[in-house]
Amino acid sequence: MSARPSIDEFSQRIKELMASSPLADVERNLKALASHAIARMELVTREEFDAQSRVLGRTLERLEALESRVAALEAGARNIDTPR
Repeated sequence: MSARPSIDEFSQRIKELMASSPLADVERNLKALASHAIARMELVTREEFDAQSRVLGRTLERLEALESRVAALEAGARNIDTPR
């Protein structure tokens, strides 16, 4: 066996040094800060967004249909009001 440390040993030592360094604390604090900021944004999931998009699409279709009906009713009312 070689006297040189293996890559795995070297990697493990680096991880141990990083875990015990102030950099690890900074990283944990940044992650906590980012999580808190994201939670305050009141973001929605993709599924919720897609569901609301579908509801909006159906609502717009209904609105267009109702606008057409109102326009037809107004046109009919104008025809009734005009003398012949």
